[in-house]
Amino acid sequence: MIELIVLLLAIVIVIILYKIFKATTKLVINSILGIIMLFLTNYVIGLCNLGFSIDINIITVLLCAIAGIPGLILVIILAYLNVPFV
Repeated sequence: MIELIVLLLAIVIVIILYKIFKATTKLVINSILGIIMLFLTNYVIGLCNLGFSIDINIITVLLCAIAGIPGLILVIILAYLNVPFV
């Protein structure tokens, strides 16, 4: 009987760890994509000479790392509206 309880507990732990790992993997991929896209967008804006630039500092990098692509869109909009990141 005790073996069955241990087996069920082990299955529950494996399922919980799988869900945590799956969520963490999505967060890491989203963060990496956000930071890469920040640098690529800044390069393209500079290359096309669109009249504004994105200041890459700790605030913009953290915003893109935490929020990913939506954070990048926010940074682009704020840079276009000339809102400074201090």
